[in-house]
Amino acid sequence: MKEDTYILAIESSCDETAAAVIKNGREVCSNIIFSQIELHKLYGGVVPEIASRKHIEKINQVIKEALVGASLRLEEVDAVAVTYGPGLVGALLVGVAEAKAIAYAAGKPLVGVHHIEGHIAANYIEHEDLEPPFLCLVVSGGHTHLVKVLDYDKFEIVGRTRDDAAGEAFDKVARALGLGYPGGPKVDALAKEGNKEAIVFPRAKVEGNEYDFSFSGLKSAVLNYLNKCEMQRIEVNRADVAASFQYAVIDVLTTHAIHAAKQMGITKLALAGGVASNSSLRENLQKACKGEGVHLYYPSPIYCTDNAAMIGAAGFYAYQSGVRHGLDLNAVPNLKIGQKI
Repeated sequence: MKEDTYILAIESSCDETAAAVIKNGREVCSNIIFSQIELHKLYGGVVPEIASRKHIEKINQVIKEALVGASLRLEEVDAVAVTYGPGLVGALLVGVAEAKAIAYAAGKPLVGVHHIEGHIAANYIEHEDLEPPFLCLVVSGGHTHLVKVLDYDKFEIVGRTRDDAAGEAFDKVARALGLGYPGGPKVDALAKEGNKEAIVFPRAKVEGNEYDFSFSGLKSAVLNYLNKCEMQRIEVNRADVAASFQYAVIDVLTTHAIHAAKQMGITKLALAGGVASNSSLRENLQKACKGEGVHLYYPSPIYCTDNAAMIGAAGFYAYQSGVRHGLDLNAVPNLKIGQKI
C-alpha cells in the first residue's frame, strides 16, 4: 500500500515560472524557479504581457526539471496542484492551462490553489510542529492581511489594508529614491546604512477595525518629504529616508500583529509573503513576540518569494480534504482568501 503522497505543483501568478514536487505536504523533493526580475528591471516593474510570454517559453522546462530533480516519473505523482488566483490573469492562465493538460493526459486529479494560501502554507515546509490554529501576517506586493488560520483549508481575515499593500508602498518609495525594481530588497539594504529615527513618518490608524492597515498616507508623506527637500534644495540622506520609512511600516505591522495575537489569545504567529524576507521585519517581530510569549514562524527567503513548493504544500492539504477541480478550472485574478470555486 502506498503511504506517501506526491504533489506536482505549478506557480505562474506573476513573474516567476515555478514547478515543484512536494512529499506529504512538508518535504520538498524539488523546487525549480525561473525568475524574470532581470527582464522586468528594464521597465521598473512587471509588464504583464512580457511575463505571460516568458511563462509560455519556460513552463515545460521547469516542470521537467522538477520531476527529474525529484527522481519521479509523472505516473508516480498523485495530483497536480496549480495557482489559479489571485494574480495577473495572463500569467495565471499559462499555469492553469498547463496543469489541466497534464492532469488530463496523465489521468491525475487537478487541485486549484489560492496563491496567498500557498504563501501561508510555506511555513509548513520548515516547521514540522506548526499546525492550525494560528495567526498569520501576510505581507506582499499586493496583499497585507492578518489571517486567522483555523484549519489547513479554513481561513478568516481579521485585518487587511484599506489602500496600498506594504510591498506596494516599498516599491513606490524605492522608485522615488531612485533605487529601481524590485523595491523591497533595495530599501531593506539601504536602510541598514541609515538612522531609522532620523525622520518621523506617520503611522495610520483605521476606523472601524483596529487590525486593518493603511500605507497610502505613509507613502505620500515620504514623497512629500522628498519633494519639499528638492524644492528647498536640501540634500536628501536617502539611507535615512529608507530607514525611517521602513521603520514606520514595520512598526505598524508588528504592533497590529502582536495586538491581534494578544486580543485573541493566540500564541503562534506566522509570517508569509514576499516582504516576509525583510530582515528588519523578522528581527522586530521576533523581539516583540519574545516579549509577549508568542512563538514566531517564518519561511526561508526562497519560500517567501513566489515559488511552487508552497503551492504544493497547500495543494497537499487541499487534496487530503477532498478538493478536486474539473477541466473547466479558470484563472481568477481577484480570488479572495477562503473563496472556493
